[in-house]
Amino acid sequence: MPRRRYELTDEQYERIEPLLPEVEGRGCPYNDHREVINGIFWVLRSGAPWRDMPERYGSWKTAYDRFRRWAEDG
Repeated sequence: MPRRRYELTDEQYERIEPLLPEVEGRGCPYNDHREVINGIFWVLRSGAPWRDMPERYGSWKTAYDRFRRWAEDG
């Protein structure tokens, strides 16, 4: 599948992947980081409301909660 507008390239994702928390090991495992990050980028770059995030990126609520949590953590 071709890369969509606003989505990370493989090279970009490989650079940030080591900085991300483990997908497993918590009470409830994280959804795929790349999918959620691409959704966050879509919202931030398009200027659309979180609820208008395309379903291909998963739940808008998951993306919003993760963005908020990561922003608070610095």
